[in-house]
Amino acid sequence: MRLGELIVDVTPLREDPAYRLVFAAQTVTVLTTALTNVAINLHVYQITGSSVQVGLVGLAFGAALLVGLLTGGVLADRNERRKLILGSRVVVAVVLGGLAVNASLPSPSLLFVYVAAVIAGAVAGVGGSALMAAIPSTVRPVHLAAAGALLTLASQFGAMIGPSVAGLIAAGPGVAACFAIDAVGYLVGVALLWKLPALRPEGVDEVKEHPLRSIAEGWKFLRSNAIVRGLLIIDLWAMVFAMPYVLFPQMAAEVFGGGPEAVGLLHTAPAVGAFVGGLFSGWVNTFRHSGRALIGAVLLWGLSITAFGLSGHLWLGLAFLVVAGAADTTSEILRRALLQHHTPDRLQGRVGSLWLAQATSGPAVGGAEAGLAARLLGPGLGIAAGGVICVAGVVLVALTMPGLRRANLRGDACSQTSPA
Repeated sequence: MRLGELIVDVTPLREDPAYRLVFAAQTVTVLTTALTNVAINLHVYQITGSSVQVGLVGLAFGAALLVGLLTGGVLADRNERRKLILGSRVVVAVVLGGLAVNASLPSPSLLFVYVAAVIAGAVAGVGGSALMAAIPSTVRPVHLAAAGALLTLASQFGAMIGPSVAGLIAAGPGVAACFAIDAVGYLVGVALLWKLPALRPEGVDEVKEHPLRSIAEGWKFLRSNAIVRGLLIIDLWAMVFAMPYVLFPQMAAEVFGGGPEAVGLLHTAPAVGAFVGGLFSGWVNTFRHSGRALIGAVLLWGLSITAFGLSGHLWLGLAFLVVAGAADTTSEILRRALLQHHTPDRLQGRVGSLWLAQATSGPAVGGAEAGLAARLLGPGLGIAAGGVICVAGVVLVALTMPGLRRANLRGDACSQTSPA
């Protein structure tokens, strides 16, 4: 394979004008949202001096986001998706503007922060589900994997540089400036996405069924489609049992003998690996055995996390986290592309929202599991044990779900069905 075939495929940016708008809007948004992700924690801590309050605000946002994602999945399959995307971004921009004003006051209101977190989470969830459902309509089917890789690359770029920029802005102009810049970023996204064509899901003009029946149809599809069901199950093993992030402070202090600087390096290493993995993801478009590649990527994630837990030295642990990050971004690209390829357009919103909801709530469950394992076994062995369980789960999925092993991004997109 030539080097040119390894570099991320930018064909969707050259040949799909609608996707070009989506990519530009998302690139701006992920960079500016990184400012708010850091600023909101600093802001709440400045108001209260309590890490508990910081966690509760995050919990409020996460719960609202989960509800918004699931609601948005139904709405995205029953309404014009472009309007949902634009409307949600305008509302979030207004909320961010309110946060900027609140943060500029002599005595900022904590209650307003909570209300803003709930509104922004719910509305962003609706917009996120609509955008994910709309992406397959903005690119040609053969470009789905490349489109996902480009979006992942943009996200990881934001994850690498956004927090550092946020820290500089918060230390200078203040957290209010972070919120204001993010609001402007959302409005820039609105201006770009305004040029999108109408994104009407299949069947939107037909008689609409009750929302509960609509949700039930989405679950029925998940049970019947072996590939989509396998994509969600294999992801669960990785998220629930091999998520070490909450243990980074304890690992830094008790295993590596470091301080805050070591914690920062531990968080940065997976993002670096993910960025490199996304940069060299061009092969996913030509590799015929997408399902096998996905299984291999999740398996590599589990093995890397196991090795990280047993590493004992900071430099070695960082190396394993870089490998884990590359494996994670590869699996995300493949999962997203396979999910969208094997889901009918009329169900993209509901199925995509379930995937996003799992991606949102799964790491929280995984963090709780990691904390319990660390209490029983210590941080290093706790992480390693979770990695071993992840590897075992992936092997089990590979052996019991032949449909996932045979999955690819070619041919009939919706033929892999099996009894519930």
